[in-house]
Amino acid sequence: METALSIAIGLGLAAAAGFRVFVPLLIACVASRTGHLPLTSGFDWLSTNPALIILATATLVEIIAYSVPWLDHVLDLVATPAAVLAGVLASAAVMTEMPPYLKWSLAIIAGGGAAGIVQGATVLARLKSTLATGGLANPLVALAEFSGSVLTAVLAIAVPLFALLCIGGLCLMVFLVSHRFLFGRRKRA
Repeated sequence: METALSIAIGLGLAAAAGFRVFVPLLIACVASRTGHLPLTSGFDWLSTNPALIILATATLVEIIAYSVPWLDHVLDLVATPAAVLAGVLASAAVMTEMPPYLKWSLAIIAGGGAAGIVQGATVLARLKSTLATGGLANPLVALAEFSGSVLTAVLAIAVPLFALLCIGGLCLMVFLVSHRFLFGRRKRA
């Protein structure tokens, strides 16, 4: 059961990385420092003072930068691969009691995939916001993404199985919305 919970926590943190790259790593850092989140060996650095300072600073910079309408699109170019990498690292950091080949396979495929799906959804949301409002609503989208990242990361640590169900629902919703966005509604003949 502990292995299943650690996988659920890892996937939740990975999905949160799709919203914001540094927020779930910062929350994992704080949770591990307070004893609420065990880390796998080799990831002890995540609970150190330098990691806390760097992640807090990076989170603050990320939040401010995403509030600037033109800068948010530039950041998406960098954030998309960074979110996948953060998802892999966040999930691997908490998947305890697993053989390394299984941990890294799950972290890369499921963790990176979850982060990539959520990041893709945020890019589409920002694109639609920009097209509809000329970028004026993008700071609201950025606030929603930040809130989603915090909520997802906290839920992943506090109630991992519920968070996993929510992530599954989110992935389904992203698939349906992106399909509709890309292919539009079909007119009936």
